[in-house]
Amino acid sequence: MTTLRPFTCNDMFKFNNVNLDSLTETYGLSFYMQYLAHWPEYFQVAESPSGEIMGYIMGKAEGHGENWHGHVTALTVSPEFRRLGLAATLMASLEDVSEKKRAYFVDLFVRVSNQVAINMYKRLGYIVYRTVLEYYSGDPDEDAFDMRKALSRDVKKKSVIPVLHPVRPEEVD
Repeated sequence: MTTLRPFTCNDMFKFNNVNLDSLTETYGLSFYMQYLAHWPEYFQVAESPSGEIMGYIMGKAEGHGENWHGHVTALTVSPEFRRLGLAATLMASLEDVSEKKRAYFVDLFVRVSNQVAINMYKRLGYIVYRTVLEYYSGDPDEDAFDMRKALSRDVKKKSVIPVLHPVRPEEVD
């Protein structure tokens, strides 16, 4: 039995087992606190019956006009709880919040080498919108896919028309 609940400050003392995964982007405590203060509805935890953090999702709402969207900043599931559908459940939660905020789409960035995640996002209805060259600052050779999923407000699905040429990080709005 898994419980989805809002992330709390105390969770920062319990999520090391999730963050130690090599594919998980980690941030300083002030970064997590900023998200928790500004977008608490976008910060959810999957918790086991024993109180162990199984995974979490962190995101935000941003943009203007038809670029108003939900953004997935981090999604991670602890290795021992993978392949249970937790990532899909957490994504559905963030998408639901974005629908309620009347966003046009949800986007995220994923390493081009992370084929497992890319395949999962595709199964959830995301498309590769564009490639962002040298997106990951710690690894200048690692590009990212900017993946998107249109929400119900984007009736004509304009937000998911792919950009065919790669862009640089400074070109990402």
